[in-house]
Amino acid sequence: MKLYEILESQLKKENNFISDNGELKKWVVINKAQNYDSNLISLILENKDLKNKFFINVNSVLVFNQNLFIQFLEQKNYLNDSYTKYQNKVGLTINDKYIKQRNEVSLVWPFKDCILEGGQSKEEDKREEIFFNEVLAQDEITQLFEPKIFTNAQIFNTTANSSFKSFSRDSEINIKRNLPKDTITDNLIIKGNNLLALHSLKKEFTGKVKLIYIDPPFNTGKDEFKYNDNFNHSTWLTFMKNRLTIAKELLSPNGSIVVQVGNEEASYIQVLLDDIFKRENYLNHITMSTNAPSGFKATSSKIFSTSNHIYIYAKDSGHNELNKIYVEKEYDTAYKYYLLNPESDFSEWKYCNIVDIIAENEGFDSSKSFRKTLSKENLTNLIADFALKNKERVFRTAAVGGGALKKRKKTVLLSKKNKGQVMQHPNEDVENFFILNGEMMVFWSNVFKNIDGELKPAEALTDIWTDIGFTGIANEGGVTLKNGKKPELLLKRIIELTTNANDIVLDYHMGSGTTCAVAHKINRQYIGIEQLDYGKNDSTVRLNNVISGDSSGISKLVNWKGGGSFIYLELKKHNQNFIELIQESENTKQLLEIWDLMKLKSFLNYNVDIKKQEHHINDFMQLDLKKQKEHLVTILDKNQLYVNISSMNDKDFEVTQIEKMVTSNFYQLEN
Repeated sequence: MKLYEILESQLKKENNFISDNGELKKWVVINKAQNYDSNLISLILENKDLKNKFFINVNSVLVFNQNLFIQFLEQKNYLNDSYTKYQNKVGLTINDKYIKQRNEVSLVWPFKDCILEGGQSKEEDKREEIFFNEVLAQDEITQLFEPKIFTNAQIFNTTANSSFKSFSRDSEINIKRNLPKDTITDNLIIKGNNLLALHSLKKEFTGKVKLIYIDPPFNTGKDEFKYNDNFNHSTWLTFMKNRLTIAKELLSPNGSIVVQVGNEEASYIQVLLDDIFKRENYLNHITMSTNAPSGFKATSSKIFSTSNHIYIYAKDSGHNELNKIYVEKEYDTAYKYYLLNPESDFSEWKYCNIVDIIAENEGFDSSKSFRKTLSKENLTNLIADFALKNKERVFRTAAVGGGALKKRKKTVLLSKKNKGQVMQHPNEDVENFFILNGEMMVFWSNVFKNIDGELKPAEALTDIWTDIGFTGIANEGGVTLKNGKKPELLLKRIIELTTNANDIVLDYHMGSGTTCAVAHKINRQYIGIEQLDYGKNDSTVRLNNVISGDSSGISKLVNWKGGGSFIYLELKKHNQNFIELIQESENTKQLLEIWDLMKLKSFLNYNVDIKKQEHHINDFMQLDLKKQKEHLVTILDKNQLYVNISSMNDKDFEVTQIEKMVTSNFYQLEN
């Protein structure tokens, strides 16, 4: 029984609190509370739940929390709704002080202390959201966050899709990654509301996920975040905060979260991440270019935006170190010298300009005449190719600085006086530290690194990424996504930057499944959550293609040939079943039969009065069929779309033996 129902039942034991028609006299109760009426306080103390909610223990003395009790009554419509106090009392305040009265910078919004379930199942869905307040509706929030029952479990692998038997818990893999031996080691795809799915993962995966990557709805006003609320910006922030808060719990002590957003919410998401993950755990802000300005209207008053923003935060920066990543670089023209006799002792080395040796090899008398025969672009390409083939002999010089200069100062000064002679500091303890004309010699071979199994000239990754293209990726994985599909190359970089083999990667806005597809190809365990229905472009289609040997994306780079498996799960529906029945109905008679069933078994919206609905049933019957369907869908509580684990043995929810087995196996419940 919900808290407000318990309170109403308890208060109705006092006749003075009841009106002639049996309704609770809320204003009378509030007045009694304001005056600390002993009879009212005694009634509340009689019930354990009410006592725990409205009394504070101070040195073994129970103190009546008058403000909370009155607040609770004031925000209830005769105790039958759980709408937040912020709906009518919106103010940008921090601890009851307006922003102008404070000096610090903080992100505040009307619904900050609320829970937004967010119930889209299709991109075009729109709905009025219910904001559950964390104080006033705690009993409902507890129910909302309770782990859900899993259904429709299937195993996808190279042979054929098969029915579920049990989850794998490979102790050897778990020992290697320092996780409990009984941790699930299967790849998981979960279909259903992502907030509720995240809470359902808590028991099994709290503190075990190495990387959380999300590419959430950008809130551009044009994308899929179309909640029909007056505070769209505030809604988005609440939507993000609720999910980031539980996501943090799932991260391992050395884990990272990577959030990618557009310009619209970039500044706000960073402050929100500071608030949740703490500013000291901020690691990086990556700016990347996503497309070219072709086709952009020159008459626009705005500068064309090509940037996305990627924020990286650690669970605990003291235990987190990102992997070293190198990216391929072009030939550096500063490497302009060529060593003629590398087999000789360094003191006898001779060198020339790289163009001179190329011209000689091409049969020209001088580099000057050689240059005249080539365009600048062709010459650069020819030099780059020559340098690649002779990287051990091509070099540049660079100033000796810092501690190196202090240690080798005499040798540097001597080298400056002996132009053209290669020197080395006496008793040199650094291999290949040679000095020419007062500067150190740096060979082109020194910049080569192993990138995807091939030695290439490389430089350390910076926080500006312009080398990953977003064009030509529409069909990666054999699926398409019209809004916001990300390149596999991008996810490969992010996953390799933050994880190692077999680490767990989570994406709870998985869309077409890019994160999971890449994780599958580079040997990471993954968990993907998605609530929108993409039909033929669904993530399961893409991951099936991966298992079958998909050749797109990064497949060639990592030599992907196929294989592996994943388990598909759904959160078991409850109110969603009624929605589907309503949508499939063909006439008013069927809808009335569904309504009778809804009264018995469904959860109705916070503001639905069944008596009034029945009283005006004739008006309902006068509506056309489309409007009738819309009305019945509207009055269903969208926050009760799925079945809680506590209802597993409740006959009304019709949980099958297979569903019980899958759910018990996942949560490791005793049979």
